[in-house]
Amino acid sequence: MISFEDFEKIDFRLAKIISAERVEGSDKLLKIEADLGEEVRQIIAGIGKFYNPEELVGKNVVIIANLEPRSLMGLESQGMILAAKDESGLSVLITEKEIKTGTKIT
Repeated sequence: MISFEDFEKIDFRLAKIISAERVEGSDKLLKIEADLGEEVRQIIAGIGKFYNPEELVGKNVVIIANLEPRSLMGLESQGMILAAKDESGLSVLITEKEIKTGTKIT
């Protein structure tokens, strides 16, 4: 369990995927450029077994924007895309309506 105060520290944002490509040498990592409205971030996501890069472009996804950057296969990841996974597969969290890029998720 975490406290509500700890939960409030997580910066959930809406981001639009503007490009996506496979990371060379990996069957699961995708290099994604995500527009947060005021900036574009590179996110390395382990969703390549479930998504082709081209089907993600243009999607509005929910990310955690305030994670410390992390290096994956020599590439810096500047956030995390949220997804749900069960025995049937994986689904990134997207919005059903067009919402302004960078909007804080509350």
